[in-house]
Amino acid sequence: MEFVKLRISLLLLVIILISGTVGYTSIEHMPVFDAFYMTLITISTVGFSEIAPLSAAGRVLTIFIIVSGISLLTYTLGQIAKVFIEGELRNLLGRRKLGKQISELAGHFIVCGFGRIGEVICKELADENIPFLVIEKGDKIEFLEKLQYLYIVGDATADEVLLQAGLMKAKGLATAVSSDADNVFITLTAKGLRPDIFVLSRAADLKNESKLLRAGASRVICPYNMGGTKMAQILKKPTVVDFLDTAMMSGDLGLKLEEALVQPTSSLVGQTLVNSNLRRDFGVIIVAIKKASNEMVFNPGPLSLIEANDVIVAIGKQDDMRRMRLVLV
Repeated sequence: MEFVKLRISLLLLVIILISGTVGYTSIEHMPVFDAFYMTLITISTVGFSEIAPLSAAGRVLTIFIIVSGISLLTYTLGQIAKVFIEGELRNLLGRRKLGKQISELAGHFIVCGFGRIGEVICKELADENIPFLVIEKGDKIEFLEKLQYLYIVGDATADEVLLQAGLMKAKGLATAVSSDADNVFITLTAKGLRPDIFVLSRAADLKNESKLLRAGASRVICPYNMGGTKMAQILKKPTVVDFLDTAMMSGDLGLKLEEALVQPTSSLVGQTLVNSNLRRDFGVIIVAIKKASNEMVFNPGPLSLIEANDVIVAIGKQDDMRRMRLVLV
């Protein structure tokens, strides 16, 4: 709105300059440049003398230029100042608000790089209302602001940038920049600052997976390899892939494949799956149980024991999964 007012006032100011130039040329028979100069010094009230003695009609024109021009010039300068001051103030308040939101983050994920992979990661986290923050060097800032994602402009390989992003309070970090070398540096930096942080790293080249793991990455994903594997699965088992995509990804069936941690205080600790009544009470299907020792028990039987710090992997409706989590706390 302010920019519209500014454009209109500038347009009217130009019209007055043109009108004054044409008027002095027609009435006082001045050369075009002298007429423009006369109009300009009249509007600006610099106090220079008239170029030539004016007739009565020329003085009437001058009065009109003084009254309309000075008023419009003052208004235009005010609009320009308002745009700059309000813009700077808005940016300042925006940065302060962003900094406050970042400082209050805890248990969040840090996403390094907002390219094609980073954008997909952020969308998935945003859809589940999971808190996260993006570290980006600056190319995608306008897009990040449009999406209302929290972000920091900086180099994720720098200690101070990761600390500013709340690394010490974060739940995990995903490094998804295009360069494998940068992903290695980011992983080394994050692990050096906080050895227990979970780091998910992208590998553009599958041959660099071992290097990222040696750098401290908890998991390494190669998008191209995964994409090729999925394409092969579609060729071999299209119905299975369709079911998984429909049930787990698209949400058409309202199902979710989720994991839930069994807290030591849960009433289900020490019970078998059949006695826990998870399927009866919540209608979920237990797919696997990951033990605290990282042993993965697939398709656990009814006599499988639920222990503290187990991670239960189940399929069910989102509301049922949410109710199930309450009894695991």
